[in-house]
Amino acid sequence: MAGRRSTDWGFPRWRGYGSSREAQAVRMCDRHGCDQAGNCPAPKSPNSPERWYFCERHAAEYNQSWDYFEGLSKEETAARTAEEQRDSSGYRESAFHEWGGSGDGSRSRDEMRALDVLECDAHSEFELIKKAYRRLAKANHPDTNQGDKDAATRFQAIQAAYAVLRSAEDRKNWKGV
Repeated sequence: MAGRRSTDWGFPRWRGYGSSREAQAVRMCDRHGCDQAGNCPAPKSPNSPERWYFCERHAAEYNQSWDYFEGLSKEETAARTAEEQRDSSGYRESAFHEWGGSGDGSRSRDEMRALDVLECDAHSEFELIKKAYRRLAKANHPDTNQGDKDAATRFQAIQAAYAVLRSAEDRKNWKGV
């Protein structure tokens, strides 16, 4: 079989596009002495397009104390935050259709914050959420803590958190009908 033909000719192409017989170039980790592949880019300095390429372990070590807003004024920080929120607005809009949420998708970010206010975990049933709401509302009610501004603020936050979770529960039950 000396004259075997390559499979890279004609249509359909029998081998995948982009596949070749040559060895692929692998970029090594930029950390001195590391022999792992450097496939995690990390900026060399804030607001710089230049990048280091680390392995996953060294990228985590490098990013551990990284301050994304270092060297920016308050106005620049606010502008960058607004720009990034604008760029990810599609995810926020998709939450209405419940296919783009945080974590496993069962709870939205607002629901997760509300659960934190009510001191519940992410997988709490609604009955447990009701009990936590009643307990916290009773402890922080303005009538039982007269003159305590902090208790009144906590009570308002507890009421808002419960309203968020109750409407989410109503939506869930309405869809199940």
